[in-house]
Amino acid sequence: MPAKPNNLKSLADLKQVQRSLAEQREREAVEAAAQAAAQKKHLADQDLFSRAIGATKPLRQKASVPLAPEPPAPIPVQQQLDEQRVMRESLSDEFDVSTLLDTDDAMSFRRPGINTDVTRKLRAGEWSIQREIDLHGMRSDEARDALGAFIRDAYKQGLRCVRVVHGKGLGSPGKQPVLKAKVQRWLIQKNETLAFVQAKPAEGGAGALVVLLAPSRR
Repeated sequence: MPAKPNNLKSLADLKQVQRSLAEQREREAVEAAAQAAAQKKHLADQDLFSRAIGATKPLRQKASVPLAPEPPAPIPVQQQLDEQRVMRESLSDEFDVSTLLDTDDAMSFRRPGINTDVTRKLRAGEWSIQREIDLHGMRSDEARDALGAFIRDAYKQGLRCVRVVHGKGLGSPGKQPVLKAKVQRWLIQKNETLAFVQAKPAEGGAGALVVLLAPSRR
C-alpha cells in the first residue's frame, strides 16, 4: 500500500507549479497590454502631429553653386598711370627754345606767367639747392631718361630747387656743348619746370643749371 504523504507532496508541488504558471501568464498579459497601449498612444501622437502640420513634401536638394575665386590683388592704378605717363612722355631734341630763353647777362628760362623776380632770386642763390644730378659724360638717350626720372622724383617728393650738371661740352667733337642745349630743351618740355638759370661760377657756371620746380600737389 503506497505511502500517502508522498502523494500529497506531489500534489502540492503540482498545484504550486500551476500557480506559478498562472502568475507568469498574468504578468505577461499585463506587459503585453501595457506595450499595446504604449504603441497605440505613439500612433495616435503621430496621427495628431500629421493632422496639425498638414501634407508635407520632401525638400528639394539645391544645386551646389561653386564659390567664386578670390578676387585679384588691387591694381596699383596710380603706379600704372605714372608708368603710362612716362611712356607717353617723349622729350624732343628738335624742340625750338630760342624764343623762350632769356639771354641778358646770363642765360635763363621762365615759364609764361612767372615773374622776373623768380629768375633773379635763383641767380642770387636765394633758393636752397636740395638735390642735384650729374649728366656729364652720359650718352644723349641715357641723359634724357635720367633727367626725366630725376625731375619726376624730385617733384613727387616736394622738392623745389635742384641743380642739373650737364658739363661745358669741352670734350665733345668740335668742343660744342651738345648736351647743354639738349638739357635746356628737355627741361622746358617738362611741366614740372617753372624756371631755370645758369649756375653761379662756384656751382658749375656754364656747365650747370639751377632749376625751380612747381610745388607738388601731393
